[in-house]
Amino acid sequence: MLGWALTFFIIAIVAAVFGFGGIAGAATGIAKIIFFIFIVLLVLSLISNALRGKSPKI
Repeated sequence: MLGWALTFFIIAIVAAVFGFGGIAGAATGIAKIIFFIFIVLLVLSLISNALRGKSPKI
């Protein structure tokens, strides 16, 4: 998912360099949304992994 955010960010930079303001703004917005979804899922994954823990094998 982080790869998609970086892809849209690069598209936004290239579009801005060539003067396509609308496309650059849209790609930047999409990249921000995907990045924040990635961060939320990462935090949820870390919390769930910490709560589950490892049970000792006897």
